[in-house]
Amino acid sequence: MDSPGATTPATAREIILEIVRNMREGLEPLHYSTLAPAIYHVYLHADDMERLAGIVPRIVEEASRALDAEIESLNRASIAERLKIARRAEPKIERPEGGWRIAILENTDDHVEPGEIAIYSELAMPAKPDFGAGSMTKRIATRRLGGTRTSYDKAPAPPPEAHTDASAAAPPAAPAAGAVPPAAVTAPDPGAFAVIEYDDAGGHKRFQMIKEQIVVGRGGRDYWTDLKLETLPDVSREHFRLRRDSASGQFFLKDLSRLGTTINGEKAPSSIEFVDGEKRDRNVEAPVPEKARIGLANVVFLEFRSASNS
Repeated sequence: MDSPGATTPATAREIILEIVRNMREGLEPLHYSTLAPAIYHVYLHADDMERLAGIVPRIVEEASRALDAEIESLNRASIAERLKIARRAEPKIERPEGGWRIAILENTDDHVEPGEIAIYSELAMPAKPDFGAGSMTKRIATRRLGGTRTSYDKAPAPPPEAHTDASAAAPPAAPAAGAVPPAAVTAPDPGAFAVIEYDDAGGHKRFQMIKEQIVVGRGGRDYWTDLKLETLPDVSREHFRLRRDSASGQFFLKDLSRLGTTINGEKAPSSIEFVDGEKRDRNVEAPVPEKARIGLANVVFLEFRSASNS
């Protein structure tokens, strides 16, 4: 996004209107019905989130009512249709069977400005009551920057696993260096130290670790990553570093994120601290077993396997 950042805080009403806009732009017509996105992740600047935290439940409630009203309005037949002069162009829009699912969260991107509203929605038919469960058919993202609005469709993605969210935060990008289609890999390359298998918005992938230290995260213009993930802003641009000790062959993880990293379900200690507003790396690492499930902000999960465990 090259538009200038917003200069005024986001209001609760603007957030609701952006959710409604996202719904309209994410409609998917079928033959007998039209589906509306059911799940919405709304990301706000930390200042806006702090200011509105006390009324988030009310925002969610009124956004749900606004979505219902918009569907009713869109479904209302024109005079010509009621007089049977014209044929209805699109099938009726259905309200999601499981209701609207709206989460308002802090945007952890480093260059977000107050007033920015980013929304990532999922067009899904929920199969379970879990947030984000169901077979996803489409994603759409919308963003408001300083009065400028943009949107783009997301590619289809596989259903989420045990975690509750599998949304994406950016348009599909080229595979990360070292990431190859799973069918092309049956065993680690002779020179690889480890293999990492994962699912993100781009599908199922495998990454071969051929360096003794890699950076994992969403990446960005000023952030180098060896393993670049296509996922929600909950995952930091530089989420963690994975290091192999050449003498012992032991792997170590350094958590650099805001929302945390887990190793086999256990939270890794954060290596970041803030002193007088300045971000500092304490150089804290956690050992990683030869086979481990690494979770990033409970959004993306990596299946790590060292070469010695293959």
